[in-house]
Amino acid sequence: MKLKNILVSLFIALSGGLIAVFIYARVADLPRDYFSGQAATPKEIYYAALNPQEAQDVSYPDFTYAADRAVHCVVHVKVKTMQNVYSGSGNPLYDFFYGYREFKQIPREGFGSGVIISDDGYIITNNHVIDTSDEIEVTLNDKRVFTATVVGADPTTDVALLKIEETGLPFLTYGDSETLRVGEWVLAVGNPLNLTSTVTAGIVSAKARQLGMSSGRMEIESFIQTDAAVNPGNSGGALVNTRGELVGINTAIISQSGMYSGNSFAVPVSIAKKVVADLKEYGSVQRAMLGIHYEAVTAENAKKYGIDKIEGIYVVEVLENGAAAEAGIKEGDIIKAINGVAVNTSSEVQEQMSKYRPNDRIEVSVARDKKLQQIKVTLRNIDGNTQIIKNNDALDILGAKFEEVTDRDKRNLRIKSGVKVKEVGNGKLKNAGVRNGFIITGINDRPVNSVGDIREILGGIKNEGRVMIDGIYPNGRVAYYGFAK
Repeated sequence: MKLKNILVSLFIALSGGLIAVFIYARVADLPRDYFSGQAATPKEIYYAALNPQEAQDVSYPDFTYAADRAVHCVVHVKVKTMQNVYSGSGNPLYDFFYGYREFKQIPREGFGSGVIISDDGYIITNNHVIDTSDEIEVTLNDKRVFTATVVGADPTTDVALLKIEETGLPFLTYGDSETLRVGEWVLAVGNPLNLTSTVTAGIVSAKARQLGMSSGRMEIESFIQTDAAVNPGNSGGALVNTRGELVGINTAIISQSGMYSGNSFAVPVSIAKKVVADLKEYGSVQRAMLGIHYEAVTAENAKKYGIDKIEGIYVVEVLENGAAAEAGIKEGDIIKAINGVAVNTSSEVQEQMSKYRPNDRIEVSVARDKKLQQIKVTLRNIDGNTQIIKNNDALDILGAKFEEVTDRDKRNLRIKSGVKVKEVGNGKLKNAGVRNGFIITGINDRPVNSVGDIREILGGIKNEGRVMIDGIYPNGRVAYYGFAK
């Protein structure tokens, strides 16, 4: 009986083994998806299952064309700035009582990158790369060295335009930063840590990213965020797509150590090319104003304002005599798109508006009473008219952002006119002690009714001339400030 049981068990074991071998022989040649366990065709094999022969059936990202095209068009920028350094007189007792009274000039050097955008020597870089520089030297990828001059710079976008005297140069063509998609491959080309002609790869991590770094009068931040490795020295270099087209200017990183930590940020070429065109043609950047105060629609204010869909920009206030008011846009409207491009954040609005000049006509998609309307708007400049402004220097020395005074403020404060300091920024006003919210009603005994008045009055004051500003704060406190131009 025991022998019979043993034979039966042995038979079952052998039968099971034969069946297993038969099944394995039928299916072992089919590669399988390691995540789903389903049979896969050779084109769908995951990297973990590849052997050398199968690897030929899989397409890998190839950056060689884009890298070869871009690396010859990105330059090394070296800047030299002379700084005054105080030194002792040689008499310790004298220095102890009277301090260090003598100084000498010491050169300080900095490095960055730039992108050739035309064969006749125009180069884009960051404003912070060349700001305050006394000398600028550009080295091409073929080791030729040139002295560069600054055509113009725009601190609000951190874009500057340089020029070298040479022709027949390789240059990058503009791509379309607006059609970039999150997840798309990009290359960063520049000179990180002074290592020339360096190429790194990554993907677009996010778009229209606002970092809050700018403090100018009209800050514009709508960065392309990538995970391409960028370090100090990359600033001003190229961000290109896989076709080798310029889609951004590498500008910043966020890092506690000051070195790359996984995120880098580039100014979109949609903004940079408009800045460059303005600097070449007018010498200053032309800002188009819609003439509204707005905020992005969020879950919180959607409930507050009774909005049924969380998208678009909510118009909080329409400025008197502005472009929006003239076109018929009203408080409470929800702006869904500008010239067909959807806008859902303040940075997206900034990016779209930065593409236009005063007197340009755009179409704004507005939701009102749950109905969509298309409104034609003729944009205006910061002075409230459609003229081109060729010189902003008079305002730039103030370093502040301005906005119109509302009718409500005029009534409450019993003033007839004025211009409000929205943000002091860094400049003469901040140094004089002016705080946010101050309403300038007069300069040197002349009334101020608009930003244009401020520009005109300051433009007529000679350098080192005295500037006396009077005005009032929202709480009713009258104040006076003075400084030398």
